[in-house]
Amino acid sequence: MPRPAKGPRLGGSPAHERLIIANMCKALIENEAVVTTEAKAKRVRPHMEKLITKAKKGGTHNRRLALKVLRDREAAYILFEELAPKFADRDGGYTRIVKLPNRKGDNAPMAELSLVLEPVSPKKKVAKKVESPESADSPESADSPESADSPESAESAESAE
Repeated sequence: MPRPAKGPRLGGSPAHERLIIANMCKALIENEAVVTTEAKAKRVRPHMEKLITKAKKGGTHNRRLALKVLRDREAAYILFEELAPKFADRDGGYTRIVKLPNRKGDNAPMAELSLVLEPVSPKKKVAKKVESPESADSPESADSPESADSPESAESAESAE
């Protein structure tokens, strides 16, 4: 038996919800940012992330899957030809939700869903601490495993017996 989707519902029927998601995705592709309610933004975000991932992969099959959701050839063209190259270096996190003040009429929580088009800044690699030359020259204890391998320590161990 089919079960309704978990989380807040965006429309009366599942078909209406799919249309709302498709229209929001289409508006986001065309305008790069959409102001909507927080619930809608949270429901649309995973769909948009998956569409962008399909666009990055390219190919006829992924284009048809995107058209199945978007229902608009022009939006699919923009997604695959213009937006996908901009996200080539980014490995996810293509969208951002920024909370806005509540709506004036009904006090609904609002948010801006936008595409993250800034270039990816590579993370700085943390340099490992390298032993200083002074510590390498200092005499090591006889109990350390490094000193047990040296020939000098083997001679001293034989003379001690």
